[in-house]
Amino acid sequence: MVRLLLGLFRRSFYSRRDLLLENLALRQQLLAMQRRKPKPRLARLDRLFWIVVRRLWPQWKQGLVIVTPETVVRWHRAGFRLYWNWISRHRKAFGRKRISKELRELIFRMIAENPTWGAPRIHGELLKLGFDVSERTVSRWVQHAPKQPEPAQRWRVFLQNHREAIAAMDFFTVPSLTFGVLYCFFVIAHDRRRILHCNVTRHPTGLWITQQLREAFPYDSQHKYLILDRDAKFGEEINNAVGSLGLRAVRTSFRSPWQNGVAERRVGSCRRDILDHVIPLNERHLKRLLSEYIRYYHFDRTHLGLEKNTPHVRPCTKPTRDSQVVSLPRLGGLHHRYDLAA
Repeated sequence: MVRLLLGLFRRSFYSRRDLLLENLALRQQLLAMQRRKPKPRLARLDRLFWIVVRRLWPQWKQGLVIVTPETVVRWHRAGFRLYWNWISRHRKAFGRKRISKELRELIFRMIAENPTWGAPRIHGELLKLGFDVSERTVSRWVQHAPKQPEPAQRWRVFLQNHREAIAAMDFFTVPSLTFGVLYCFFVIAHDRRRILHCNVTRHPTGLWITQQLREAFPYDSQHKYLILDRDAKFGEEINNAVGSLGLRAVRTSFRSPWQNGVAERRVGSCRRDILDHVIPLNERHLKRLLSEYIRYYHFDRTHLGLEKNTPHVRPCTKPTRDSQVVSLPRLGGLHHRYDLAA
C-alpha cells in the first residue's frame, strides 16, 4: 500500500504528456500479454513501438515491464544497422562505375601469368578484348593483386622453356652391409628423364666428380645448363669443370630442393623401387644393382612426367581376342613388365 501511495504522489508531478505516454506503454504491454499464452512474444511492431517510445519519452524505463531496458536498446541498435545497410545498398553511386568481379579476376590472372607486365600492357590487352576501363583503374588493381607467381612457378616456367637443354646432377648416400657410406652420383636429362651417367664411390673428391662429368657430357652434347645444389662437394673446381665442358652451372637456392625436383624425384624413385629392399655389400654390388635399375628405368618403368611413357619410348600394343598377357620379372622379381605373348 505504501508503495502504491508513493507512486501516486510521484505521478502527481508528471505532465499530461508523460501520463499519456505511460498509459499508452502499459496498455501496449497488456495487449502483448493477452496475445499469446502462457508465454507472450513480442512482434516486430511491438519492438518498433518501444524504439519510438524510447526516443519520445525520457522516463520510458519506468513503464517497461514485459522486457528489460537492455533488450529495447539491443532492438534499437539492430534497427540502426538494418537502416544504414538499406541506405548503403540503395544509395546512388558517384564517380566512375565500379568494374565487375570478372574483370578484376581477369586482371589478376594476367598478372599471375605474365609477372613482367605492368598496368599499360594489361590495359592494352583489355582494350583489345573490348573492356571499357581506364589505365588508372587497372594500375590501382595491379597494386592490390596477389603476389603471384610464386618463386616455384617462375622456376617451373624456366625449366619448361629450357628442358631440352637442361641436365641435373646430384648425390645420394646408401649404407652398406659393413655400416659404411657409399656415395651415388648421377646426371639426369630433363627432357626425357634419361640417366646420362651414374657411378658409386666411397670418397667423392673433386677430381673424381670432374671425371664423371667428362663421361656424362661428350663433345657433341646438346645440353647447355647443369643444375646442381650447394653441396660442399660442388666447389670451385667443379664450376671450372662444368665451364670447360661448355655448360652453364645453375645453382639452386639454399634449402630449396624443389628447384632440382627432377633429380630429387629420381632419388626417391630409386629408393622406393630397389634400395629400400636390398642391402648392398660393397661398391661393386651397388653399382651392379644401379645398372640393372637404370635399364628398368629407361625401358620398362612408366613415368607420370612423361604422360605414362618411358624415357626410351615404349611401344604400345593392341590386344586381340587370342592374345595373352605375360609378365617379365625385373630387378630380381621386385617389379615386372607386362607384354602380349607373340
